[in-house]
Amino acid sequence: MPCATPSDKDDQHQGDRSGPGSADGPEGSQRTLFGRRKGHPLTATRAALFDTVLPPLAVPLDGPIADPARLFPDPVRAVRMEIGFGGGEHLIHEAKGAPNVGFIGCEPFVNGMAKALAAVDAGGLTNVRLHFGDAAEVLDLLPEASIERVDLLYPDPWPKKRHWKRRFVGPENLDRLACVITPGGTFRFASDIPSYIEWTLNHLWVHPAFRWTAQTADDWRKPYPGWPGTRYEAKAIEAGRVPAYLTFERV
Repeated sequence: MPCATPSDKDDQHQGDRSGPGSADGPEGSQRTLFGRRKGHPLTATRAALFDTVLPPLAVPLDGPIADPARLFPDPVRAVRMEIGFGGGEHLIHEAKGAPNVGFIGCEPFVNGMAKALAAVDAGGLTNVRLHFGDAAEVLDLLPEASIERVDLLYPDPWPKKRHWKRRFVGPENLDRLACVITPGGTFRFASDIPSYIEWTLNHLWVHPAFRWTAQTADDWRKPYPGWPGTRYEAKAIEAGRVPAYLTFERV
């Protein structure tokens, strides 16, 4: 059965880059997040991808997802999820490197989704499904213990203290992740913002379903194996900010 019932969804959604705001939510929704955003105007070619490429890739939201592995046309040995994938650099890199793994990517920003759609289309990738909106909408439809790994990489830090409650990492969303991640699976979080890193460690430390896997400082200072890097990460390092790469095991 899915990890959340339909009645749970309207008042539990929260997040950062992973969620649309009340303007995009259903009538009566209690969501308080911002709406889908875009930066520079899309070219006609990129804009057309939302009508041609996205529909067959979109994760269906019309009911519980009995088996996420069946979202993909070819058999996959496991399913992973990336929340707020930005321009999709990491998501596409991972999908190309592991064709026998299915990847679900969630992103509410128009420009980021457009880049990912273009990359998936150009690469002919069949192991990627996408959700243009709130990751919680997908998490609430997934069955228990169905996702091998969830990545939250360089999310919006909501740096002002009064906005910290909007950060994706929080009790409700951690409960969502605890439900869908398989025992022994992982939740990976990367950020260059010290307050969000500390916030995440504090929340995961007290959550009974997760265990921080770090044994030495290098375990969180070094990027993940095979890490391709992202443009945001490059800008952070250039600005003198030090990223942390945290991994938590679902116990």
